[in-house]
Amino acid sequence: MSKNLVLVPGLLCSYDLWLDQIGAFEEDYDLMIFDHTQHDNLPDMVRHFLVDAPDSFNLAGLSMGGYIAFEIMRQAPQRAAKLILLDTNARADRQPQIDMREALIKRAAAEDIRSIAQELTPYLIHPDRLNDAELCERILDMASDVGGEGFQRQQRALIARPDSRQALPGIACPTLIICGQDDRLTPPKVHQEMADLIPGAQYHSIPDCGHLSTMECPEEVNGLMRAFLG
Repeated sequence: MSKNLVLVPGLLCSYDLWLDQIGAFEEDYDLMIFDHTQHDNLPDMVRHFLVDAPDSFNLAGLSMGGYIAFEIMRQAPQRAAKLILLDTNARADRQPQIDMREALIKRAAAEDIRSIAQELTPYLIHPDRLNDAELCERILDMASDVGGEGFQRQQRALIARPDSRQALPGIACPTLIICGQDDRLTPPKVHQEMADLIPGAQYHSIPDCGHLSTMECPEEVNGLMRAFLG
């Protein structure tokens, strides 16, 4: 059983996305946080990561982290012992989503990234948490960590990503899928679609939770991860 755990943040997110999981698992696992800020395409991100990655690892990705996890499964499926997908989507972008990303790339070249992140926050967390000043500040701080140029590279990578659905039936490692029940960006239906396509996948939705489940409902996420990882 692998004792390595790779945590892949989402778009405009840093290690803080996984802070509660780091605290819960650092005693039992060797943790790695995937850096997704230096390349503008998923294949290069993953190739760079695999050079220094352990031979075998458990892999968890949220949102963009899930898209990166699919690329890891394309390039080195034998190295993933177990796979955890959170608040993500196997589909490629449609044209309206591409248009939105291209508009954000232009804005990020000219505007403060924290202002952009502040506009996006209502889409990221459950409405009941929008008054949680500490959580909202953490989201803005993560955006600052990524920076405007990193955000632009991330968006270009997401525009170019392929549809991963046809590869899902070939995923052979045990897979856990977690979704916030009120996730506005990647709703439960796309998670059920992944669960239906990945052989033997476990699927759990978390009530009263939005897109950033690891930050919004860390105890529930940690419990599901710990039961799955064993």
